Amino acid sequence: MQFDAVLVVAFGGPQGRDDVRPFLANVLRGRRVPPSRVEEVAHHYELFDGVSPLTALTTKQAELLRSKLAEQGAPMPIYVGMRNWHPFLAETLAEMSRAGVRRAVGFLAAAQRSYSSCTQYRENVESARATLKNAGLADVEVVYVGDWHTHPGFIDANADHACDALARLPPDLQDRARIVFTAHSIPVSMAERFPYQRQLEETAVAVAQGVTARTGHARDWALVFQSRSGRPEDPWLGPDVCEYLRDERARGLAAAVLSPIGFLCDHIEVLYDLDVEAADACRAIGLPMVRAKAVNDHPRFIDAMADAVKQTVTRYSTGRPLTLVRAQ
Repeated sequence: MQFDAVLVVAFGGPQGRDDVRPFLANVLRGRRVPPSRVEEVAHHYELFDGVSPLTALTTKQAELLRSKLAEQGAPMPIYVGMRNWHPFLAETLAEMSRAGVRRAVGFLAAAQRSYSSCTQYRENVESARATLKNAGLADVEVVYVGDWHTHPGFIDANADHACDALARLPPDLQDRARIVFTAHSIPVSMAERFPYQRQLEETAVAVAQGVTARTGHARDWALVFQSRSGRPEDPWLGPDVCEYLRDERARGLAAAVLSPIGFLCDHIEVLYDLDVEAADACRAIGLPMVRAKAVNDHPRFIDAMADAVKQTVTRYSTGRPLTLVRAQ
């Protein structure tokens, strides 16, 4: 089975103030969200002049992946397609088709699997493939990499960034600081159907062990959630990061390192929910807090991406993935 390229699939983000509301309309399509909530989220983006770093960081990850694969003797073109903003998946798939790509390795920009972080992306890719036929273009088959939430490269990148953050605390607090891992909350009903929470816990355990090995100090840690949306009456995964920090400060927590292991880059949800909202909460309660970077363009994360791609190429070198047929 021959692969012609890699398709990196990510969420997308606005690139200016005029993009914010059209972008949010794409994100919220089909969902009943009060206009006041839409304006609240729009304000989050406007605090950063309407520019999400996600597009630039994902593009850089893709460029570094291309260089890494070439360096390792497995060169392939890398394409980036977004769910909610340019370059849209349909645009990218059309570009790939015109370039002669017929089969690609798909890399979803999410380490832990849920409907919204995995299945929905695959559905979006299938919809984009359908547009190729309507446009008279050849299809592009996409075969996805396996799970990589505990890949040593992904773990090392997060552990390195957590240690860098720890070093920014006063020396007398570094050994008493708790690493507070964060991820996007999802509805409990979704979490019951996907391995999202279990995989987050596995990532957290491995990163905490990596920090312990680097610092020589057994590391206290917790897993919390951020960026909750949806109706207040619906149960979502918790605890919320701000509520957790307030409660734990009251119980004597000395300091916190926020580590966003559920995200692959420092985009708006990280910048606002942690650097603004959580930071404000910590200042109000007198809790020393630093935030670790997401993996971003850390070389070890690029290693993890390259390994996932090469493993997929090797896995299907003598066969094809099975096609699942839904029972009628």
